[in-house]
Amino acid sequence: MIPLSVLDLSPVAEGSDAGQSLRNTLELAQQAERLGFNRYWLAEHHNMPGIASAATAVVIGHVAAGTSTIRVGAGGIMLPNHAPLVVAEQFGTLESLFPGRIDLGLGRAPGTDPVTAHALRRTLDSDPNAFPQDVVELTNYFAPVEPGQRVQAVPGAGLNVPIWILGSSLFGAQLAAILGRPYAFASHFAPAEMERAVALYRERFEPSQFLDKPHVMLGLNVIAAETDEEANYLFTSQMQSFVNLRTGRPGKLPPPVEGYGEQLDASAQALIRQMLSCRVVGGPETVAKGISEFAERTGADELMITGMIHDHQKRLRSYEIVSNSIA
Repeated sequence: MIPLSVLDLSPVAEGSDAGQSLRNTLELAQQAERLGFNRYWLAEHHNMPGIASAATAVVIGHVAAGTSTIRVGAGGIMLPNHAPLVVAEQFGTLESLFPGRIDLGLGRAPGTDPVTAHALRRTLDSDPNAFPQDVVELTNYFAPVEPGQRVQAVPGAGLNVPIWILGSSLFGAQLAAILGRPYAFASHFAPAEMERAVALYRERFEPSQFLDKPHVMLGLNVIAAETDEEANYLFTSQMQSFVNLRTGRPGKLPPPVEGYGEQLDASAQALIRQMLSCRVVGGPETVAKGISEFAERTGADELMITGMIHDHQKRLRSYEIVSNSIA
């Protein structure tokens, strides 16, 4: 069966707070490790009341310290927000503390709105070469120190931190192919270019010292429950959150609402059909079949599943059902 990994945004549910969300993240990561998931990634988002993983490197350290075998990483670090040297030092530190377990996924979006991006004290450069140059600079900080090198990452230099290129368009696919890096596509919220991006990456992939053949990981929304009906009910929390975000009203993750989808206007329903089309929602049999069909259709090397569920215990159960369904 295809390897499965977990993408966690540390959702902050209505009625809860960030502290509880981060404790929930650790509990889910520990369960994912017991269940045999391959990796556990956190994502960088800013100024979003419903996401607690803004300080991504810190949360990765929290999760890695509370687990022992599962790979832990960023899916991803939004490189425009940071100096490459700082990222190299952060992930060099993580790799030094948890050797052989840290992944670094890099994205070129700010992970927030323009006003917040400005507050992050980084200028958003419109030059399309800025991101590739930053990736190369960051990569060089992990290389062994050369004689006379004036700036080095300490910790970081000489450490093997796998770098992934993230993307939701053709840009990241081309860059990952040129650099010979693994590629993770955000099909869980931006599926429109998925097939073209994957095909382009595979066609243009150039083997490197890091990777000898292309490796594709695709995002997939998965909500599993005891029955299809319950799973569709739980999924309404993610639907509400997505509609709220897209209409400029981001907030905490709301509780599920019976019949929510039917209450939406035509444009909101179309938005969900389009943007959240890569999803598997249902009971054990539905989930097993859906994951298998998605993997076969896309030819992905790995799937990274994510699911925003208001009730933490239901969320734990969802990943348990997924694991049991594909065993």
